[in-house]
Amino acid sequence: MRLTTLLDTLNQGGSGPWPTPSAPTHPTTEAETFDQLVATLIPCREHDSELWFAERTAEVERAKSLCRECPIREGCLAGAVARNEPWGVWGGEVFVDGVVVPRKRGRGRPRKDETAA
Repeated sequence: MRLTTLLDTLNQGGSGPWPTPSAPTHPTTEAETFDQLVATLIPCREHDSELWFAERTAEVERAKSLCRECPIREGCLAGAVARNEPWGVWGGEVFVDGVVVPRKRGRGRPRKDETAA
C-alpha cells in the first residue's frame, strides 16, 4: 500500500493531533503509532506549522523548499486542490484565494519593477 493512500485512509476519520517529536507519549492504537512514525518524515509535522501560512515571501519560499523533500507531496497537493484550500503552502505550491500561484506577493503596493525583487 502506498504511503499516501495509507495517510488518506487514516486522516479521513481524523486520527487526532500529531504528537510533537519531543513529547514522550505511549501510543495506544495502531493509528497513533503510525502517526508518530510519519510525523518525523513529513516536514510540515516536524517544523512550525505557521511557516506554511506565513505572510513573508522568504518564509513561504522556505516552506516550498521543505515540501520538495516530502514523500507525500503529490497527495498533499491533490488533496488541497480537491478541498479548494483558500491559502497556504500545500504540496510545494502556494494557494491564494483557492488558486495555485507561482509565488506569493507581499502586502502593500506592488513594485514598479518586478525584477528588483
